[in-house]
Amino acid sequence: MPAYSYTAINQDGTKKKGIISAESEREARKLVKDLKLTPLKVSESKDLGKTLKIKDKDIVIMTRQLATLLEASTSIVDALNITAKQLKNKNLIYILYNLKEEIVQGKRLGSSMKKFPGVFSDTYISMVTAGDSSGNLDIVFTKLADYLEESASIKQKVISALTYPIVLIGFSIVVIISLLAFVLPQVVGQFIKAGAELPFITKFLIGISNNIIPILIILAFLCAVIFYSYKKYVRKIENKISFDRRVLNIPLLGNFILNSELERFSSTMELLLASGTNLDVALDECSKIFDNKFLSRIIFNAKNDVVEGKDFIVSLKNEEVLPDIFIQLISSGYRSGNLAKMFNKVSHFMKSEIENKRAVFLSLLEPVVIILMGGFIMLIVLAILIPIMQMNTLAI
Repeated sequence: MPAYSYTAINQDGTKKKGIISAESEREARKLVKDLKLTPLKVSESKDLGKTLKIKDKDIVIMTRQLATLLEASTSIVDALNITAKQLKNKNLIYILYNLKEEIVQGKRLGSSMKKFPGVFSDTYISMVTAGDSSGNLDIVFTKLADYLEESASIKQKVISALTYPIVLIGFSIVVIISLLAFVLPQVVGQFIKAGAELPFITKFLIGISNNIIPILIILAFLCAVIFYSYKKYVRKIENKISFDRRVLNIPLLGNFILNSELERFSSTMELLLASGTNLDVALDECSKIFDNKFLSRIIFNAKNDVVEGKDFIVSLKNEEVLPDIFIQLISSGYRSGNLAKMFNKVSHFMKSEIENKRAVFLSLLEPVVIILMGGFIMLIVLAILIPIMQMNTLAI
């Protein structure tokens, strides 16, 4: 069924926008009026599937509701219909009704989801496709819901942990700029009128104060140049791979990125393999989830080894960047035929490593920020106090 985007006004005169499924524009206008809205503009959205974006929170809620219904032996058509009626996101409601209609017409759920690449990831679609083929959709949606909820929880923890340091840095920068731009010139101006000899630190900071706007403009320009140069450099995939390889060598940060990427890879591999996805397909899908393209290339090459009938563990062992415990656990699982179980163990191990490193990083970040910002503010205070002390000495 076609989708129509509309702009309308409610009884209070407030503009409302949304999406609705209808057989024709005329029917779409009627449906908008049934919502007690006055349609201003109604037009068919032919490329809606490519442009629709749904919040992660809404995807998690939808997935959990589908998992619960499917576990209760509800048919997929009824599950989609019931879930759509319980949701508030109009775009997601449209997607579910669209999926339901596709299934009624005899299409597979996984292939129907491909119409919405901005909503469902390749991994999500691959798992649903595997679950649909094996008749284990209820298990797949339960695992997907658990995975998405845990990912959302980790993301929220990181955001919460970084909020205070970011606010502290922002507030400190505002204070420093205010002192340099307004307070320091006023106070030092009085010293100059009194004929006091200014120390080097005061002269240096006054120089910064007098040129604060040009300095900020130059810094902004340099940041823009660096950002543009980076974007231009990484357009070529080989350059991006080379850059990402060097990132992994950065002390502390590189190891944190590596563990985070391997944790996401391992948990996704466990989900795909447990849902019945073939090893080569699972590796191919997981090679796409990496932000670090160097690691993505490693897994893609491992997939090629599997397709060619080679032992993919050998190629992983040749990569010095991968931790020994990661290689050992995956190798053990591959030899014993319990690869999904071992990926689950790797995922849990990496999570504990990430949590430990995150705790250490955040415990160090706050005092470092306070020391650096406090030190700079102390310089400004000294730039004011030293001339005062010199004037008092002369007066005595």
